[in-house]
Amino acid sequence: MTTLDSIITDSTRLYIGNAVPETYYKDTYVKNIKPVHAVALPVTHQEVQALVQFAIDKDLKILARGAGTGVAGAQVPLEGNELIIDVHLMDTITELDEETLTLTVEPGVLVGDIHTYVESKGYFYPPDPASKHSTIGGNVATNAGGLRAVKYGTTRQYVREMTVVLPSGESMTLGSKNIKDSSGYDLKDLFIGSEGTLGITTQIKLKLIPLPKASQSILLAFDTVQEATDATLAILTSGADPSGVELFERQALRYAEQNLGYPLKSQVGAAYLLMTLDGNDAADLTVRAELVEQIAKETALESHVLTEEEAAKNWALRDNILLGLTVFTEFELLDEVVPINKFAELIESTKAMQEKHGLNVLNFGHAGDGNVHTLLMKDDLSEEEWTRRRAALLKDLYQKVADLGGLPSAEHGIGIVKKEYMESMTDDINLKYMRAIKKVFDPDNRLNHGKVF
Repeated sequence: MTTLDSIITDSTRLYIGNAVPETYYKDTYVKNIKPVHAVALPVTHQEVQALVQFAIDKDLKILARGAGTGVAGAQVPLEGNELIIDVHLMDTITELDEETLTLTVEPGVLVGDIHTYVESKGYFYPPDPASKHSTIGGNVATNAGGLRAVKYGTTRQYVREMTVVLPSGESMTLGSKNIKDSSGYDLKDLFIGSEGTLGITTQIKLKLIPLPKASQSILLAFDTVQEATDATLAILTSGADPSGVELFERQALRYAEQNLGYPLKSQVGAAYLLMTLDGNDAADLTVRAELVEQIAKETALESHVLTEEEAAKNWALRDNILLGLTVFTEFELLDEVVPINKFAELIESTKAMQEKHGLNVLNFGHAGDGNVHTLLMKDDLSEEEWTRRRAALLKDLYQKVADLGGLPSAEHGIGIVKKEYMESMTDDINLKYMRAIKKVFDPDNRLNHGKVF
């Protein structure tokens, strides 16, 4: 029988048994992770195929992993004795096809590196998750959205083609460079967002667009979240066409200010909108910025059209909210989504839940697409009390999300952390056919067992 060290001949890319590094057993949201059989770090498609075949021969469960930045427990082993296939060393930008505006990459390339590379060539890859050190393979696995989704959409809109290794060890190419496709079932979109339960991605061809020639950021301060979201709805229907609209509360922002050591441009109010307009005509941007300020004039306490330097610093504060929190306390991060006109109602309801359950709750998120990032703060609670209060609040929160017509995950995925809420918020017939699809591709339930549903 083939051995792991005959597949991965470089000993620095293979860890078996007790040699598995501790990093593979650490997760923010899942505790007491059981030991795995091995961790293998392939660098070619053929090695991934051989590793899958090894797992079949040894009857091992398989877990695909990238940068390990997931926040839903999708990359965490559950039973023990799994084979982890860590693809983060498959990190080559293979080709830029400027005739079709297609970038070919391996799954371990960091999304921040993709942005840097294509923008240096005059092109634009719009999906922009706050975690720039996440891999593109992970972004595809969760259909990551990010800061610019309100105008440009999510990862799904920018994947032209994928190569995957199936749980059977077979290879499959999904999609193509063609712009239009009405040729059978769209298997590519089925795999995007499947969280590693259907196949392991080894190559991705991404759609690029021309880089906008100009951009302008605007910061608005409000007394309340309701006023901020009302302004968001007005701006979205005005023709101002922002590429991103981010809302955050003062209480959440202070952690980022402490961590980075400088303040937000505005220091008044309790809620803020930070948005970017982009395009190819600077004069048009000026008109659109004036339109935004005019719309917000009646309710905004302050309005700031930011210089390039100010924009960089203020967006860095937004991006560092989570990092700031990590420095100061333990928390659980959610990514629920509701129709955009229900955004404020959901945030306001969390304040009542905070009082009911005695748990500090903060919110920020993508106001332009209804994606709320609710943060439950552990503060100085004991582990037992934190677990009890968190479970009670989450039950109420996800019921409210369902009542508002929302969904449990907008961009982070379900993994194991949100699995019970996914099942309670999804119609039985939908779950029935999701499980049937899983069984078609993975009849032995080998790949990322126990995740999503």
